[in-house]
Amino acid sequence: MKLDGGQALIRSLELEGVEVMFGLPGGAILPVYDPIIDSSIRHILVRHEQGAGHMAEGYAHATGRPGVAMVTSGPAATNIVTPLCDAYLDSVPMVVITGQVPTGAIGTDAFQECDTTGMTSGITKHNFLVTDAQDIPRTIKEAFHIATTGRPGPVLVDIPKDIVDPDNPNSAMEWSDNVEMDLPGYHPDTSVEPAAIQAAVALMQAAERPVLYVGGGILKARAAEALRELAELTGFHVVTTLMARGAFPDSHELCLGMPGMHGNFTAVTAMQESDLLIALGSRFDDRITGRLDGFAVDAKIIHVDIDPAELGKVRRPDVAIQGDCRVAIEAMVELLRVQGVGESDRQAWRSRISGWQERFPLTYDPSVPGEALKPQFVIEKLRDATPDDTIVASGVGQHQMWTSQYWKFDHPYTWINSGGLGTMGFSIPAAIGAKVGCPDKTVWAIDGDGCFQMTAQELVTATVENIPIKVALLNNSYLGMVRQWQDMFYDERHSEVFLSKDVPDYKGWAEAMGCFALRVDDPDEVENAIAQANEVNDRPVVIDFRTEAREKVYPMVAAGTTNSDLLVHPSQEDQPR
Repeated sequence: MKLDGGQALIRSLELEGVEVMFGLPGGAILPVYDPIIDSSIRHILVRHEQGAGHMAEGYAHATGRPGVAMVTSGPAATNIVTPLCDAYLDSVPMVVITGQVPTGAIGTDAFQECDTTGMTSGITKHNFLVTDAQDIPRTIKEAFHIATTGRPGPVLVDIPKDIVDPDNPNSAMEWSDNVEMDLPGYHPDTSVEPAAIQAAVALMQAAERPVLYVGGGILKARAAEALRELAELTGFHVVTTLMARGAFPDSHELCLGMPGMHGNFTAVTAMQESDLLIALGSRFDDRITGRLDGFAVDAKIIHVDIDPAELGKVRRPDVAIQGDCRVAIEAMVELLRVQGVGESDRQAWRSRISGWQERFPLTYDPSVPGEALKPQFVIEKLRDATPDDTIVASGVGQHQMWTSQYWKFDHPYTWINSGGLGTMGFSIPAAIGAKVGCPDKTVWAIDGDGCFQMTAQELVTATVENIPIKVALLNNSYLGMVRQWQDMFYDERHSEVFLSKDVPDYKGWAEAMGCFALRVDDPDEVENAIAQANEVNDRPVVIDFRTEAREKVYPMVAAGTTNSDLLVHPSQEDQPR
């Protein structure tokens, strides 16, 4: 069957099971947009290419399926660099298709030309520059395979205009239904070594102060059920990193919550005082460890990760297990059922943990009528008024930390945020992508006013495409996390962090974009506003919550300090540790 390259590209996407893609057309990619008219694939027209990338990420986070974005060349390609890097650092499966100038013009500084593959080589799992239309089906098949196997990640496919233009002879190709991949050297291994499992189990049996240190790799491996089985079998406590929230239920008695720079006291301290850390799909990043030479100095390390490059990269493990987390956990459970969980007395450790939980719960000063809202209060009210399986997407900053702290995540794949890159503006487009992937679920984006102003235009996309997300805007008129650091470490010298108290009018802006919008200034109005928002399902909703600018995220591990130096809420400073 004879097709042109554009037709072949769309057909290849259909064969990969793509149901939706996010994009914005332009000259170089324009020929591909014509066959979309006759395709089963839903195309969502974004307002900025960065939005397309974050929507694809949100879709992938929520569904587990690869997100797909398509944009043109030059500035469109550079605009999607941030989502690519974000997806790379958070191991999000994504395929991005970019247009490129015709093959004969590559290297001539043609209009809207840039070296897209060169520019993205360090922030993609792999990328392709396709120069022959006949190679399009194979390349697309390979791209999806690479994006979704092993450690997931983004793959970019750069397509010159001439090989997809039906009016150019270079686009002519012969379609075949039998396309084989050609990926020599790429053979992701999900199996685990039995000897490593045996060694890990021996350490687990001997440990007196064990902690399961769970990262986002658990979710990528679809290992939440296996993790719960391991925790309940052993009685080991579990900490879930920012990227793993929901992988283990917050309501479970063994869950200690989030560790790290703004983790809760018990999670941070349990890791710090442990004698064994079982790291499952986590990577010992700096936000978890604090000053590395003072991190969990008495702990032996079992490290399970599908990416061998992570093993020993930061902390040398006593037992390294390369392979799929679910496979590794299931092997541990099987062996522990045969051999038992060990005779170590862990009662004293459980008592210490209970004491920390009692003395150092998450806390904040309550909201007072007539004063600005406490953001933690707003989040708690949102949490209590939404379905248990609500998907929550956050931006980056104080509101991200408060949401991770105060929301109760009892289901996997209900928390979507930018962890590794910390991308402001992530929340709204990611929430849109999640809602597209899970239309029957309630999706709330929790954003700050600084983040909101970066990508709010995508609410136009949500309105036009009938994607009814809900946005809680925690508006303190500041770049809140930067202000917190200036308060604490720069003698309250606030340099370039004040945004504006009255500009823009967020309620008016949201209404102009087709949203239902409210403004809330008083604590007594919060519950009613949320109830109103929950009743609106035919368009996006934005609530402008006016929050206290002086509020700080506690606990906190300051940069350059160890986790033992954790700063707690002022009301807890006199508590024995």
